[in-house]
Amino acid sequence: MQSHFDSLYAQSANGQNFYGLLDLMQSDENIRLAYRNIKRNTGSNTAGFDGLTIKDIKRLPVSAVISTIQRMFEHYIPKAVRRVFIPKANGKMRPLGIPTIWDRLFQQCIYQVLEPVCEARFHKHSYGFRPNRNTHHAKARMETLINRACLYHCVDVDIKGFFDNVDHSKLIKQMWSLGIRDKALLSIISRLLKAEIIGEGFPMKGTPQGGILSPLLSNIVLNELDWWVSNQWETFETRKPYKSYAGRYNALKQSNLKHCYIVRYADDFKILCRTRSQAIKMYHAVRDFLQARLRLEISEEKSKVVNLKKNSSEFLGFRLKAHRKRTKSRTLYVARSHMTKKVLKNAQIKLKQAIKGIQKHQSPENVWRFNMAVMGIQNYYSAASRITIDLNELGNRLNKTLYNRLKEMRKEATFKDLTKSLQKRYKGYECKLYKIKGMVLVPIHAQRCKVNLNFSQSICSYTTKGRSIIHRNLRAINKQLLAYVMKQYIPSRSIEYNDNRISRFIAQYGKCAITGIELGMDDWHCHHKTPFHLTQDDSYGNLMILHQSVHRLIHMRHQEKIQVALKALKLNEQQLKKVNELREQCLNEAI
Repeated sequence: MQSHFDSLYAQSANGQNFYGLLDLMQSDENIRLAYRNIKRNTGSNTAGFDGLTIKDIKRLPVSAVISTIQRMFEHYIPKAVRRVFIPKANGKMRPLGIPTIWDRLFQQCIYQVLEPVCEARFHKHSYGFRPNRNTHHAKARMETLINRACLYHCVDVDIKGFFDNVDHSKLIKQMWSLGIRDKALLSIISRLLKAEIIGEGFPMKGTPQGGILSPLLSNIVLNELDWWVSNQWETFETRKPYKSYAGRYNALKQSNLKHCYIVRYADDFKILCRTRSQAIKMYHAVRDFLQARLRLEISEEKSKVVNLKKNSSEFLGFRLKAHRKRTKSRTLYVARSHMTKKVLKNAQIKLKQAIKGIQKHQSPENVWRFNMAVMGIQNYYSAASRITIDLNELGNRLNKTLYNRLKEMRKEATFKDLTKSLQKRYKGYECKLYKIKGMVLVPIHAQRCKVNLNFSQSICSYTTKGRSIIHRNLRAINKQLLAYVMKQYIPSRSIEYNDNRISRFIAQYGKCAITGIELGMDDWHCHHKTPFHLTQDDSYGNLMILHQSVHRLIHMRHQEKIQVALKALKLNEQQLKKVNELREQCLNEAI
């Protein structure tokens, strides 16, 4: 599908409109790719209101899955959405809408084709729910605007219940203006938005959180805001063309335009301005824009203008403030970041629960859960410039809990008791270590700041140049061979088998698992370690890619034929041992 997606991206970047997208969405290859993408998502094991999960689809033949999805495209009537509530960090509950697994697969087919079309039109400084971008890129952009552009006045805007208040008719108009002019597709999306929610009825507005399309649709809604703010200054078209950025910037400075830049992650965004008066004007302008153009309300209590020299602003779990830094020539302000107080409190509660789990049941699994929670906090918040100070505070808060609850069961440990990967991670830290059931508790405070870089705008999943940057450090398989493997699916076998054999081929870099030789188009076989007729197991772990002659040797029972095959293959002792292990799993005698 890559060539199709690249073509859509290029056409969209050139401002073209799209009419016949449904044909591409219901193509065999797109449906198989949708299954592959849905399967790797952990949410695929969550049932909709009909009780079905990905496990109910994976055993079906490829042809059955394709024909079912194609029938849905002919006349789509969305199934009811299951309502689930999950706890938020502030103690409130977040409503999620869980569509049926068939509806999720159907939405994924639409999503894959719409994404390249929308990506070409989205603003470059929107970072939420977009490929290759993350929260750290958004934070890095905000820090760049403070450090290099010297913008210290921040407009904080909080949209009231954004996902629950998206206007359906406005969204369809925005999709039309983005160039998506396939009326049959827009009709399907309109019906999809109005799918019944169990216990609540048919929604008149909002995009259900939990749906595959919701993140993309939310970006389409707020893309209009991104470009409107950007066109106030950053991308404003001057009458006179300038060759350099400096020339254009000087021309803009002589105008009365508001000096502002937007950084957005989903519905959480910041606008940084040069002066306080500009920031106040921008605050009122954005509030009016959201209300009049997007029909969205802002929370007056949570929205404000912040002087970053005096106060901090919270963004994506980080607390940012501009601190004075003296140099010989002048005084500068640089961004410093901490974990927010709410995040520290939540981290304390989470780790306390993990410690209680160890106390109730002493096991390596519970110690590992504690370690995973600690390392998860360290990994995400390592982008904060004052992470060590914050984690020291968190460690001090938990010292009493760790001592009182685990003092009778913990034993002193040395640095050598850590695994090699953890020794590498915590090298250079001197602290008391303890172990329970042979597993060391990792130190909470041991994390240095990792400098987070701005997103490189040349990275793109839909251009050859952009993909080469992503794949530069990855080992690659011959593209022609891989394309051939993907096309040679067996219609009579399950969709899970067909998908997992591709994954196995990629994981083994197109080489035989026994001999290590590179495989060609016609000399490879997919082997079930435990015979399929015994377990009906097509899972990834039960498959292995082998050279056809090795595969035949594993299943051979005639001694003369075995000897001929061994002479031809010239296996060494280790390779023969692997063959024998596989033969025994297949209930054959070892050679």
